[in-house]
Amino acid sequence: MPVADPGLTDAASTGPHAGMETRAAILRAMGAARPYADSRPLSIETVTLDPPGPGEVQVRIRAAGLCHSDLSVINGDRPRPLPMALGHEAAGEVEVLGEGVDDLSVGDHVVMVFMPSCGHCSPCAEGRPALCEPGAAANGRGELLTGGQRLHVGGEVLHHHLGCSAFAERAVVSRRSLIRIDPALPFDQAALFGCAVLTGVGAVVNTAGVRPGQSVAVVGLGGVGLASVLGALACGASPVVAVDLSEDKLALARTLGPVHTVNAGDADAVEQVRALTGGGAEVVVEMAGSARALEASWKMTRRGGTTVTAGLPPPDATLPVNIVGLVAEERTLKGSYIGTCVPSRDLPRYVALFREGRLPVDRLMSGSLPLDRINEGFDRLAEGSVARLVVTL
Repeated sequence: MPVADPGLTDAASTGPHAGMETRAAILRAMGAARPYADSRPLSIETVTLDPPGPGEVQVRIRAAGLCHSDLSVINGDRPRPLPMALGHEAAGEVEVLGEGVDDLSVGDHVVMVFMPSCGHCSPCAEGRPALCEPGAAANGRGELLTGGQRLHVGGEVLHHHLGCSAFAERAVVSRRSLIRIDPALPFDQAALFGCAVLTGVGAVVNTAGVRPGQSVAVVGLGGVGLASVLGALACGASPVVAVDLSEDKLALARTLGPVHTVNAGDADAVEQVRALTGGGAEVVVEMAGSARALEASWKMTRRGGTTVTAGLPPPDATLPVNIVGLVAEERTLKGSYIGTCVPSRDLPRYVALFREGRLPVDRLMSGSLPLDRINEGFDRLAEGSVARLVVTL
C-alpha cells in the first residue's frame, strides 16, 4: 500500500481524478512572442495531482532548473503535446510511495532524470538507459513510463514533460525517473545534476571518453556547456577552449580553471580554436543547439578527432558533411543524449566529485526566482544572459 506523510491532505478522495491540489506551470500554446514576462506563455495554475499508482512516487519539488530544453518547447522548436506541465530538471523529497516501491522512503531526497529507463528493452539491457525505447515513447506522448497522465484541470488532462513536469509544487513520477541523493546536498544545487551535469559532464566523460592531456573545445556555454567545461577540466584535458557569443559567459568560463576562450562572433573563431589546439581540438563538444554551431564545431576538430553534439536544434535542421573528409581523416561525429549516462551510476559519482571540489557545479548558478516569475526567467535564458536559473519552491 502507498505510504504517505500524515501531514498531507488530499483535495479529493473520490472520483476518477481523486488527488490533491497543487500549483504548476502550464504551457497551452507554443510560439508566444517575447518578452515572455508580457506574453506569459506559462500560466501558474492550480491543478489536481492524482495519487501515485504502482511503481510511482509523489515528490515535493524544492528546486527546478530552467533549461533550453524547456525553452525549445515554449518557442516551438521542439513540439510537444499540449497542454503540458513543463519542467524536467529538479530535486525534491519523497512524500508518497506507490505500491511496489520498496527502495525509497518518505523523506528521501531525490533528483529527477528526464529519461526513465524500463530496464528491459534492448538498449537498457546493453547498459544504455539513455536510449530506453519505452521511456522515449512515453516522453513523446507526454505520459509517465507507467502509462497515462496524473495531472488534470477539471476534466482536462495535462501532459507530462519528459516524465517529470517539475515546474510545480508537487509531481507524481515513475520510480525510474528518480535517483536518491545525499540529503546534505542543497536542493538548488542538486537540481542541476539531473540535466546540466549529467548531459554536460557525461558528454565529455562517457560519449567522448576524454583522456588526460587531450585538447577539448566546448561550443555553447549555457548550463550544459559550462558543465562540459567542468567535465573536461576534471578529466585533465589540456588545453580546454570555451566558445560562445557572450563575453559574460566567456568570463565565467575563465574563472572555472585554465580555460582559453574564443568569441564565436569573431570572423576567425574557427581559426583561433585551431591555433590554440595545435591544428584543431581532439574533441569538440557542441552544446549551442544550432546547426551553424555544429558546422563550426566540425571545422574546429582535428584530423582523427571526435565531434560530439548534445545540442537540440529544430527537428528539420541538417548538417552538410564532406564524406571524403569523414573517411580520409578518420573523423567521428557522435550524438550524446543525457551524456550517454547510466544515471544511477554516474549521478552519485558526479556528486562525489562536486563534494571533493573537483566539479564546482555551484559556480554555474546564475540565481533563483519564485515560480510566479518563471516567465521572466525564460526571458533571461532566451537572451543568453544566464547560465542556470533555478526556481525554488
